[in-house]
Amino acid sequence: MTSCHVTEDPIKKVAIFGGTHGNELTGVFLVKHWLENGTEIQRTGLEVKPFITNPRAVKKCTRYIDCDLNRVFDSENLGKTMSKDLPYEVRRAQEINHLFGPKDNEDSYDVIFDLHNTTSNMGCTLILEDSKNDFLIQMFHYIKTSLAPLPCYIYLIEHPSLKYATTRSIAKYPVGIEVGPQPQGVLRADILDQMRKMIKHALDFIQNFNEGKEFPPCAIEVYKIMEKVDYPRNENGDIAAIIHPNLQDQDWKPLHPGDPVFLTLDGQIIPLGGDGTVYPVFVNEAAYYEKREAFAKTTKRTLNAKSIRSSLH
Repeated sequence: MTSCHVTEDPIKKVAIFGGTHGNELTGVFLVKHWLENGTEIQRTGLEVKPFITNPRAVKKCTRYIDCDLNRVFDSENLGKTMSKDLPYEVRRAQEINHLFGPKDNEDSYDVIFDLHNTTSNMGCTLILEDSKNDFLIQMFHYIKTSLAPLPCYIYLIEHPSLKYATTRSIAKYPVGIEVGPQPQGVLRADILDQMRKMIKHALDFIQNFNEGKEFPPCAIEVYKIMEKVDYPRNENGDIAAIIHPNLQDQDWKPLHPGDPVFLTLDGQIIPLGGDGTVYPVFVNEAAYYEKREAFAKTTKRTLNAKSIRSSLH
């Protein structure tokens, strides 16, 4: 193996998760459709399994029942002794880990696509957990290029202290797919079409890879998480200011020190502090009010991938 070329095992098992959050309906709708008729997602020599991850939350059209399923795939929760006293999502996480994992084991699924919606104006977003993963950088480059001129952003959630423990993290290659804006509990045709295209291009990439196509070295622009920003709060812990109109719907756009970020009811503007430009994401996301997150600050950087091809060829 040379320094500029990576040989990877062919991909055999792929899962597509919908309903990790039960009120994010595009993934739920698509996965239910593919469970009835999976022709669109089948690729020669590939096992592709659509799966509803949180059926009880889907039935109630709520984000979760007891706790956020997309945050409990850590060794502590996955290792707990199974009992009916555990939160529903922790029990469900153990079941999913048994079906598609085990996490960090060579028997786990190769790729898991986890389908999400956001109420933020983020368009087509791919979520990357590992900045050194040549295979995923190549896949994301392929999807981004195939979607053009429709923009596709890449959100890198690698961080020393912010640990996510996502549902998809049990796979060797976890892929988060986030498409918005779409309200919770609502289906929009344009958002559905975009997510469907993202999955199509991703599966085409895997098929090309398995058939021996070599992907030359490439580079992608990513937005790397820096920190999460809470709303200003009063002494009772209640929100004291809301997202400023200049920031609303401006995900991925540069935000400079001094730019308006929050607005109080009496018209006071709270500007961005610090000394550098940031790129906000998940601006005013409905699901993150309970997490005390008004938006996340990111910084822009470039990731490079070596040339890859399947070891079978």
